[in-house]
Amino acid sequence: MDVNLIFKIAAIGIVVAVLNRVLNQSGREEMAMMTTLAGTVIVLMMVISLISRLFDNVRTMFQL
Repeated sequence: MDVNLIFKIAAIGIVVAVLNRVLNQSGREEMAMMTTLAGTVIVLMMVISLISRLFDNVRTMFQL
């Protein structure tokens, strides 16, 4: 696992948290929720690609 990926996920989390806070303070709760949802989807896509790579490595290792 690459350390840069952890930093990317942390950066996305920080940006989403700041945007969520700013949008909630300005009265745009719907946009804040959509921003949070978009950040979550982006991070999940990154994690899913890692899990897919892990399963491919396990399949190759055990010759399945």
